[in-house]
Amino acid sequence: MRYTIVALSVSLMAVSCFAGEKKTPPAEPLPVREETVFNAPDTIPRELIEQINREKERFVPALEQLIANDSETLLVLVDKQHRLPESYSPPDLVPVTTGRSYIPNRADLSLRKGTEAALERMAAAALENGIKLVVSSTYRSWKYQEGLYDRNVRQLGKEAADRESAPPGASQHQLGTVVDFGSITDDFAQTAAGKWLAENAARFGWSLSFPDGYEAVTGYRWECWHYRYIGPEAAAFQKEWFGDVQQYMLEFIDAWIRWKGVGD
Repeated sequence: MRYTIVALSVSLMAVSCFAGEKKTPPAEPLPVREETVFNAPDTIPRELIEQINREKERFVPALEQLIANDSETLLVLVDKQHRLPESYSPPDLVPVTTGRSYIPNRADLSLRKGTEAALERMAAAALENGIKLVVSSTYRSWKYQEGLYDRNVRQLGKEAADRESAPPGASQHQLGTVVDFGSITDDFAQTAAGKWLAENAARFGWSLSFPDGYEAVTGYRWECWHYRYIGPEAAAFQKEWFGDVQQYMLEFIDAWIRWKGVGD
């Protein structure tokens, strides 16, 4: 079943105004009817769509503004059904290096320039609270992800690997806007850094991609260490309208942009 966003259509009143004739009083307005203008992805819960419908006069302008402001293409949907091409590489990668407020655990890490700056802002704030963020994984090329995925399939079997690792082209890491923090294990959630990120990352524009209990939605089991930079405005929008689930918001935005493109 597909849930829809609807718009109220304007009804016309039947009016007779022929020249030289006595004008008759306007007829009663026709009933206002609801007209479907956009089919939301059926993966998004009904209660979220109902809230959007109730407040669409506020939601739609906010959505359009968010999309218009996404000059760095931070809101691209990447998952198992929406893959990046093998040739894609971010245009503005910079090294994740020492001498910053965070600690890189390898010398070959990189992020998009704006994302690295956002990471530094967040890491500096964490440091003020006595928290040192350790950066364990960042940008991965299509080729790198292919090798990682193939290794996981060999070691775990395909079914288990698909819960843990993205096939090439399906990894958010290829965007250059994702950081895996700390130990890259479930234990990270109970560390001081993991708890600080869960409480504060959204203020700095970072979103947990694969929350606990949403494997059927995201395609991956819980990853308490995997944060994607989407910007503070998008993080706030995600929390207000999409139950703070990144996948719901990005699927909706992707469908909206495609619909607008067809309509335009």
